[in-house]
Amino acid sequence: MSIRDSQSRGAGKSPPFHMRINPELKAQFEAAAAAAGMSLSNWLKTLGREELKRLGIDPQG
Repeated sequence: MSIRDSQSRGAGKSPPFHMRINPELKAQFEAAAAAAGMSLSNWLKTLGREELKRLGIDPQG
């Protein structure tokens, strides 16, 4: 069972975000996401939100 993103979906999908990383790092990200029961996309969003909070910024969306 995966953990779904709890944020409101609004009127449609979020715009895609593309990035290039080496295959070894991607595999590590995927393994960490799977261990957390999350998709890679949701895992990365969670990390981003946590980092913004750590910096004192209120994540929007």
